Amino acid sequence: MKLNNIGEFGFIGRFESRFNQMIQKQDKGIGDDCAILSINETEAHVVSTDLLIEDIHFLTDHISPEELGYKSLAVNLSDIAAMGARPLYSFLSIGIPKNTDVAYLDRFMNGYYELSAKYNCPLMGGDTTQSADRLVINVGVIGIGTKADLKLRSAAREGDIICVSGNLGDSAGGLKCLLSKTNETPYALHLINKHHKPEPRINEGLWLGKQSAVHAMMDISDGISSDLKHILKASQKAAQIDLDKIPTSEELKRAATENQWDINALATGGGEDYELLFTLKEEAFPGIQKAYLLEFGKTVQPIGRIVEGKNEISWFQEGKPLKTSNSGYDHFA
Repeated sequence: MKLNNIGEFGFIGRFESRFNQMIQKQDKGIGDDCAILSINETEAHVVSTDLLIEDIHFLTDHISPEELGYKSLAVNLSDIAAMGARPLYSFLSIGIPKNTDVAYLDRFMNGYYELSAKYNCPLMGGDTTQSADRLVINVGVIGIGTKADLKLRSAAREGDIICVSGNLGDSAGGLKCLLSKTNETPYALHLINKHHKPEPRINEGLWLGKQSAVHAMMDISDGISSDLKHILKASQKAAQIDLDKIPTSEELKRAATENQWDINALATGGGEDYELLFTLKEEAFPGIQKAYLLEFGKTVQPIGRIVEGKNEISWFQEGKPLKTSNSGYDHFA
């Protein structure tokens, strides 16, 4: 059996339970966007780490060093946001080819600092080493949250409305623009910027964390076709998704029309949007939607509901069931 036969999460599943048995009851390990480490009765640290490898996660010919530094931290801060927590510190370990220009590294750190300063999350340490021929970046972030406010993937309930915090598919559209060299139009530049500089929803996550009607939550890194299944598996539930309700930007719609792209595939399986995906008590939805609009000047987008079942997504379009093979991104598929 090869790794591509079981995929990323099949590999994790082979050792997850053994390590989770070692964890103290007040803590939580593998299985959510962050590990949870108890501080006291009311507070906990949350910890996230992500690895980015040149030619797998980014193409140095297509992204500026400032954007790469920004994105390297952003994908970790997004995990902190998905827990309903606040980032405190980051750690950066980086493998660097020895012929790398120092000016490139300075610019990388300028981008990393830009986002660090935005959320008052200082770099506290890390490691540097030589790599053979590709840039390798690993970022870890420590955050803090109130235990009662932390949102787990396992908390979805039957009848919950499934929501997202913003448009989906822009990042995947930006990548397609880069690879197809469709990068000169205003709509293409918008999509490329979304791909290169995703905005972690820290403030939105903190606000949603304080809402008791919000149950499960995570960020969208691999596309809802994949990410929603993590919530369903942890919560032992199923979901119904209405493709007509998935929010997409005007820029993506135009790019998809002009280039004959499948916009539904980009929005559901493209990944790297780093919007928040959460489930919400149905009766509370109107009030949450109104309050969220007043707080952030935009609305949460309902895209479906949690139903009885186990780890299955049923797709609908124009009120009719729809078969789709889209499964989101898997590193080893």
